[in-house]
Amino acid sequence: MDPVFNDRTQFPSFYRTVPNEEAEIDGIVQILKHFGWKWVGLIISNDDTGYRARERIIKALADIGGCLAFSAVIKKQNIDYDYYVITGTIMETSAKVIVVFLTTKFTSTFAEYFCIQKMPKKVWIMTSFFPSLMFFRQNELGITFNGSLSLLIQEGDIPGFQHFINTFSLKSYPKDYYIKFAWVGFFKCSLKNCTGNESLLDADLFVYGTTNYRVTYRVYTAVYALAHALHNLYSAQPPANHWERSEYLKRKVKPWKINNYLRRAIFTMSSGDTQYFDEHGDPPARFDINKWLFLPNNLINIRKVGYFNVSKNERYLHINNNADLWKPYFNMAPESLCNAACAPGYRKSKIEGKPLCYYTCVQCSDGEMSNTTDAVTCVKCSDDQTSNRQKTDCVPKVINYLSYMDTMGGSLTSIAFILFITTSTVLGIFVKHWDTPIVKANNQNLSCILLISLMLCFLCTLLFIGRPTKICCLLRQVTFGIVFTISVSCLLAKTLTVIIAFNATKPGSKLKKYVGTQLSIILVIVCSLGETVISAAWMASNPPFQEVDKTETDTIILLCNEGSVTFLFSIIGYMGSLALLSFIAAFLAKDFPDRFNEAKNITFSMLVFCSVWVTFVPAYLSSKGSRMVAVEIFAILSSSAGLLGFIFAPKCYIIFLRPELNTRVAAK
Repeated sequence: MDPVFNDRTQFPSFYRTVPNEEAEIDGIVQILKHFGWKWVGLIISNDDTGYRARERIIKALADIGGCLAFSAVIKKQNIDYDYYVITGTIMETSAKVIVVFLTTKFTSTFAEYFCIQKMPKKVWIMTSFFPSLMFFRQNELGITFNGSLSLLIQEGDIPGFQHFINTFSLKSYPKDYYIKFAWVGFFKCSLKNCTGNESLLDADLFVYGTTNYRVTYRVYTAVYALAHALHNLYSAQPPANHWERSEYLKRKVKPWKINNYLRRAIFTMSSGDTQYFDEHGDPPARFDINKWLFLPNNLINIRKVGYFNVSKNERYLHINNNADLWKPYFNMAPESLCNAACAPGYRKSKIEGKPLCYYTCVQCSDGEMSNTTDAVTCVKCSDDQTSNRQKTDCVPKVINYLSYMDTMGGSLTSIAFILFITTSTVLGIFVKHWDTPIVKANNQNLSCILLISLMLCFLCTLLFIGRPTKICCLLRQVTFGIVFTISVSCLLAKTLTVIIAFNATKPGSKLKKYVGTQLSIILVIVCSLGETVISAAWMASNPPFQEVDKTETDTIILLCNEGSVTFLFSIIGYMGSLALLSFIAAFLAKDFPDRFNEAKNITFSMLVFCSVWVTFVPAYLSSKGSRMVAVEIFAILSSSAGLLGFIFAPKCYIIFLRPELNTRVAAK
C-alpha cells in the first residue's frame, strides 16, 4: 500500500491487489468533511505510513478550516510513558472525533494502551487495521470502541467459496500444521482437544471473516487479472494446435511479455464490479464503511453504513444517515469543532496565537451579508441593495427623496401653502386700501411686486418636493434665485427711495429730480437682470441634472446634481450682496423722521434674512438626500416669512387695529 510503488519508472511491473494507503486516507478525509468535523484528534503509528497520513489529514483539514486537536504516535517502545501521555490527552481533549491510522504491526501495542482504562465517549474512525484488533479484545476495548466506524476494502463474491466453508474439515488436512494452528484459533481448543469434526459455520470468525476473506478475494481478483492478460497474449499470437499451445505457454510466455497485457486488462467480476489497473498499477479503490457494535457475550455486530469509491480521479462517498447511525453513545451526529459555528450574518475572524480553526464570530458590516454557517467572508451586496437587519440577505435599498407623503415633505408643503395664502391675503388688503396713506407712503407698486415675488418664493419650494425630474432639476434653483432676487431688490429700492426722499427735502439738493420717478422699478429690473445673467450662464455651461446616489449603505438617494456648486453659491452670494446693501441702507435710514418710515422694518427683515442664509451654507453642505433639500426649503420659507412678517405685519396692524393712524394728519 506504500505510495512509493506509484513510480512506474522504478516499478514498471508492480500491480496492487488492494488500494494504496492514500485512497484510504482520502476516505477518512471525506468522512470528516461529510459530517463537518473540523476539530479532530489523530493517533498514528510510528512509521512512514502514519506520518504520511498525518501530513495529508492536516492539509485536508486546513482546506476546510479545521485542524488537529492533538496528534499522538503509537510506538513499540516506552509504552508505559506514552500510555499516560496519550490517554491523558484523550481524556482532556474537547474533540468528539478521533481518527486512528495504524499499520497492522502496531495492533498489539495499540491494544495495550486501551485494554485497561475506559475512555470518554468519542466517535472513533479506524482504518482497515481495526478487525485485527479484535484478536486482542477485552471488555474495555468493547466499551471504548463501541459504535466505531472503520474502512474495509470492499469484498465481492468468490464462486464456490461458501461451499468450501460448508464442507471444510480438519480431517481433510491431517498433516498441515498451519491449518491445525488456525483451527485452534477458530474454536479456542487445544491441538489435543480439537476433534476435527467442528464446523467453520460455528467458529469464532470475527477476525477472519472480515479480513482474511477480503485478502482471499483480492488474491482471487489478481488471478482473474492474470488469466485475462494471458488470454489476451495468447489471442494475439494463437498457435496452430494443442501441442504448440502447450509449448508456447511453457517456453515463449515470459513475465515481461505479460506486463503489457496486464496493464490493459479490463474485466467484470461476478459481483458486477469492473476491474482494471490505472497508470500506477492500482485497482479501483472501493471501501465499505462499517459500524462496529460490541454486544454482550463477546458478540460483534458489523453493519455496513456506507461506502467510498475512487475511480479515475473521481471520489464518491455515500453514508446512510439513518436514526441509529450514532448509537449507542450518541443520538445524533456529534459536533466536533474548535468553537461554536458562526451563524448566518456573521463571518469568521481568526484569533491571534490560536490554531487556524480557532476564530471568533464578527457580524457582517452594513451592506454585506452571509447566508451560510461559518462563512469565511461576508458578501458585499450590489449597489442597489443593502443587507437586512440580521445581515443574512440582501434587500432592495430604500429610495430616498423628499416626498409629499413623508412627514417632513408634507409639513413643508402645508407651510408653503399657508404662507402663500397669507401673502395673497395681504396683497388683497393692500389693493383694497390702495389709496390710504400707509400704502401710498411705502411705494404701492414696489409693495405689490414684493408681495407677488414672495408668493412665488413660497410656491417655488414645491419644485424641491417630490421625485426629482429633469424639468424640476433645471428650474428649481434658477427660479428660486430670480424670484428671491426680485424680493430683495424691492427692499433695496424701497430703502433707497426713502433715502432719496429724505435728502431731497434739503435746500439745494440735486435728488429732487428723482423723487416720484420710476427709479425704483429700474433698480429692481437691473438687479434682477444680474441674477438672470448668472442663471443663464449656469444653464448654458453646466446645468443641473438628475442623479442616483448609491454610495449610502442602506438607501438610494434620488437627487438633483447641481452641476456646478460654484454657480449655486454665486446665486446665493449675489442675493446676499443685495441683502447686505439693503441692510446697510435701511440701517442708515431707520431714524428718519417719518411715521410710515419702514427702514427700521427692512433692517430687521434683512437681519433675519442674512442670519438664515449664513447658517444655511454649513447646514446644506453637511446634509445629504432629503435632508439637504429640506434645509434649503426651510431657508427659503423662513427668510421669505421674515420679509413678509417684518415688512407687512406692522402695516396690517395699523390698517385693522389702529385705523386712526392711517390718515394724512397722523402721517405728518
